[in-house]
Amino acid sequence: MARLGDIQVPGATLNLRGHRSYADRTFRWTTACAAALVLLILGLITITMTSRALPVFGTMGIRFLTTSRWSPGEKLFGALPFIWGTLFTALIALVIAVPLSLGVALFITQMAPLRLKRPLVYLIDLLASVPSVVFGLWGILVLADGLGLGRSFLTAGIVLAVMIIPIVTSVSREVIETTPPSEKEAAWAVGSTRWETIKVAILPHSAGGLMGAVILGLGRAMGETIAAALVIGSALGQITLWPLAAGSSMPAVIANEWGEADDLHKSALIALAVVLFVITVVVNLLATAIVRRSVKRSQGL
Repeated sequence: MARLGDIQVPGATLNLRGHRSYADRTFRWTTACAAALVLLILGLITITMTSRALPVFGTMGIRFLTTSRWSPGEKLFGALPFIWGTLFTALIALVIAVPLSLGVALFITQMAPLRLKRPLVYLIDLLASVPSVVFGLWGILVLADGLGLGRSFLTAGIVLAVMIIPIVTSVSREVIETTPPSEKEAAWAVGSTRWETIKVAILPHSAGGLMGAVILGLGRAMGETIAAALVIGSALGQITLWPLAAGSSMPAVIANEWGEADDLHKSALIALAVVLFVITVVVNLLATAIVRRSVKRSQGL
C-alpha cells in the first residue's frame, strides 16, 4: 500500500503555489494601502491646518513668529513667547527625565534581580497609563502649592519629566536588552568592571535607539496640553530664562483660548499648532540624522 507522502499530485502542487502567490500579493497590497492611508491622512491634516492658518499669516506676516505681543482684542498675535515656553519646558523635562530614565533602564537590565525587575517594569508601564490631568493636578497640589514653586516653567517641566520618564525608560530598556551577550562577555573577559562594560559595550551599541527614546519623550513633552495648561501659569508675553517665572506654551494657549476665540483668533491658534507640527518634524529629522551617524560610527563606516 502506498503511503500518502508517496502520492504525487502535480495539480495540487500548482494550486498550492498559486494560492501562496495570491496570498503574497494580497498581503503586499494591503500593507501598501495601509501605508498610503497614513500618508494621506497626514497630508490632509497638513493641508487643512495650513489653509486654516493662512488668515493670521496674511494679517501678521512673519511678525507672527517674531513678536511677543498677543492681544486678540487688538488683532495682534505674536507666537514667540509660546514657542519659547514650549521649548523651555520641554528642555527642562529632558534634563530631568533623561538621566533618571537611563539610570532606571540600566538598573533594570543590568543590576536588578528577577524578583525586583518584574515589579519595576509593571510599575513603569502603569505610570505611563496615568491620565495627564492627574499629573497636572498633582503638580498643582504638590509642586505649585505644597513646595511653593508656583505655576511656572519649572513646575511644568517637572510634571512633563514625570510624564515622559515611563516612555523613555521603556524604550531605553528594550534597546539596551538588544545588546549581544558576546559583546558584554568580551568586555568582562578583559577584566572590565560593570560600569566599564556599560560604557564600552552597551551604550555604543544602544546609542541610536537611546536617541530615538529621547526624541519620543521630547515629542510627548512638547505636545502635552492639559498638564502643561494647569501648571505653567498662562502668563502671556513672558520670555525669560528664570525657571520660576510663569509663562505659557503653544498647547496650553490653544486649550485655554479656543472656546472664546473668533475667526481670526482661531486662525492664530491653528497657526500655533502648525508651528508645533513643523518643530516636531524638524526635531525628528535631526534625530534621524544623528541616529544614522551614530549607527555608522558604531559599525566603523
